[in-house]
Amino acid sequence: MTTPEFSRTERVDTIGEAPRTVHIAAEPGERAALAERFALIAIEELRADFTVQRDEIGIVTRGRIIAHVTQPCVVTGEPVPARIDESVALRFVDDDDEPARDEIELTADALDIIPYENGEIDLGEAAAETMALALEPFPRSADAEATLRASGVLQEDQVGPFSALAALKAKLGGSPS
Repeated sequence: MTTPEFSRTERVDTIGEAPRTVHIAAEPGERAALAERFALIAIEELRADFTVQRDEIGIVTRGRIIAHVTQPCVVTGEPVPARIDESVALRFVDDDDEPARDEIELTADALDIIPYENGEIDLGEAAAETMALALEPFPRSADAEATLRASGVLQEDQVGPFSALAALKAKLGGSPS
């Protein structure tokens, strides 16, 4: 198993039932490697604050991920800055403890489950994955619409059955029905 670009591990045998706060922040080299992995122009900041504690099923982690990133516009490729401020609630369970994972009941406040192995949880990888999931999937720059129009790409309201009726109405002189 390869080590992730931003790895901050905590040994589970050091985590007790009382909540403990853990603060992590990615260094410049880690941010550059994560930017490459997630096809970003840059990650200017990635940090997280977690509380970790043990419960009867595994390790419960709650916290907040803060990131400042620059994504490429899907139309122009221009830089699109974004700020991520995402809450996270995770339950780490031992990858070897299959019966315990089968017994977990899903409720409205269920936590995302992440398996761990070798007695360690990786809060850095959890923060990186949370950041990636919170990214805008189709970022657009301010010039995107103009670029699309200049290329002849139609807007949503210009296609479909009603746009055909509007074109017919215009062709017939715009008289109401």
